[in-house]
Formats: sequence, C-alpha cells, structure tokens
Amino acid sequence: MIDPALETLFMPFATGALAWPEAGDILFLQARMGAALRAAPKDRLVCRQGFLPFAQALSVGGFAPNQDAKTPAGPFPMILTLPPRQRDEARFVLAEAVAHAAAGGMVVASVGNNEGARSIEADLASLAGSVTSLSKNKCRVFWARIDKNKTDQVLLAEWLALGEPRRISDARFLSRPGLFAWDRIDAGSALLAENLPADLAGHGADLGCGFGYLGAEILARCPKVTALDLYEAERDALMLAEQNIAPLAGKVKLDFLWHDVTTGLRRDYDFIVSNPPFHVLKADRADLGQGFIAAGAKALKAGGRMVLVANQHLPYEATLGALFARHSVLAGADGYKIIEAVTKS
Repeated sequence: MIDPALETLFMPFATGALAWPEAGDILFLQARMGAALRAAPKDRLVCRQGFLPFAQALSVGGFAPNQDAKTPAGPFPMILTLPPRQRDEARFVLAEAVAHAAAGGMVVASVGNNEGARSIEADLASLAGSVTSLSKNKCRVFWARIDKNKTDQVLLAEWLALGEPRRISDARFLSRPGLFAWDRIDAGSALLAENLPADLAGHGADLGCGFGYLGAEILARCPKVTALDLYEAERDALMLAEQNIAPLAGKVKLDFLWHDVTTGLRRDYDFIVSNPPFHVLKADRADLGQGFIAAGAKALKAGGRMVLVANQHLPYEATLGALFARHSVLAGADGYKIIEAVTKS
C-alpha cells in the first residue's frame, strides 16, 4: 500500500533541509513500515505502534516496535510522527512528541492534506512556536525545534491529558480519542446488541472488540455463555476492554487477545459476534470484513453461529454464501444490517 504521508515525512532529509542528529535514539510515534523508512538510522530508531498489523510489518522490516505500555521517557534529540486525523488524538501525539524532546531537539510530522495537515501544523506552531513546512504527495511535512522556554506549557499539559482514558455512555465505559467511535456507542454496534440472540451459548468470541461494548452486552443478554474471547488489533482498545469488561465477568471465563483476526483465530468456538472494521487509514477495505467472516467460518464448530453488523452497502453476502450453510438478515436500520450465519451441522 502506498503511504504518501510516510514518504513525505522523509523528504526534508532527502533534500538536506533536515539532518539526522549525530547521536542519540530517534523516537518514531505512530510508526509505519514503508520503503522510505529505510532512509532512517535503523539502529537508533525507537518505533511506537499499537495497531498490530502495522507493528508486525515493522518487525518484518527489521524495525522491531517498542512494546512498553508507556512511551520511553527519553529525552530524544529527534522525534518523528505521523499524527492521525482525529483532532484530540493528533493533539495528544504532538504534545507527547514535544514532551519527550530534548532541549533543542526536533519534532518532525507529516500529514495528508485531506487529513487535516494545515490544522495539525497550526497546532504544532501553537504548542512549540515557529514551524517550517514543505509540501509533496498531497501531504505536508512540518517541523519545529523545541525550546522549553518557548513551549506553551499550559497547552502542553492540556493536550497531554487528551490521551487519558475517560468515561463515556453515562460513565459505563472507559474510552479514549483515537479508538473507533471513541466518544459514543456506535449505532451499528447498538443495533447488533439489540438483536443478539439470547440463546447464544458456550464458548464465544467477539472479533474486533474495541473498548468492550459488545462484549459487555453479550455478558448481559446471553446467560448461557460460559467463556468469551475478545480479539482486538488495537492495543489501547484491548487494554480498555479488559478494564471495562473484567468486572462484569461473573462466572464467565474471559480472555483478551491482541491479535489480527484476518490471520485466523486461536481456537474453535460455539458462536462469534462481530462489528468488523472496513477501513485502514483512509481507504475503505471491504476485504477486512470478508477476512473476519472467513476467519470466523473456519473457527466455528459444526452448527456454530456468527452474528455480525455491516453497513448496507458492504458486499458480504457472497462471502457468507460461500462459507456458511445458510445466512439471513435479522434486522436492518439506519443504513446497517444484522446478519446471522450458521455453519453446517
């Protein structure tokens, strides 16, 4: 997959506008693998990435990501970052970069023009002062030298706090910016919860559990469930899911798995529930949901059931028809459809 923001991030080094620091580790927040990354000093790069497919790609490329729960303290003479589109998360990432920079260190960021590049560049300027920028590949790369005396310390503290978990949905769940539907209960997930078959039983799985909403609903609505495995590729979401759901478990055995569902599941199941993702970065990816369906079909026991929600336009029916004995639409509303699929007995 072409990654214009990553390529643009390294443009200032190729043109000579920036130089790598002579010594010290270089922190890369929101790191992603790509050919452009090979221009960086590999043995000095500390990569941070919580989305498992991206983390695995970094490992395969020889840039093993840092696995600590918290960002290494540093300070670092240079910090690279690819801020995300979500505004609060982007501001947290910028603040984290500035907070971990050494005095006189450099923060370098790259964002697509359609992903809020100008606004995020302005945010770095508000935080750190003077910013220099270049444009290419429909992206902007911008950088600032960090002078602690010129950094807006009040704004820095405010934006660092944006990354902290907070209560949503009448304080029922902990969530944080950057997660899917982080500040609300997604309408598709809510519709799926309302239509969960109450007779789901045995050992089940929630594929792409997010911060744990559907898992909590399964525990509340399906009394015959004895065990539930929660799969999630985004590490921050999985950590919050564990905090949100573990107190509700009762006698149900829970397991929380940082895992890429499209690579297959860890065991066989009596039932599977899912709100599959269908985008990575900006691209719509129907193949992601199809991968979830294929993994679910392979892992279900004979007569096992998969219940999922999807946007009405997503073409999942052909995949369901090929992999399951039968499938049917249980409900539909507000552009979503709830589908139940059953394997051969």
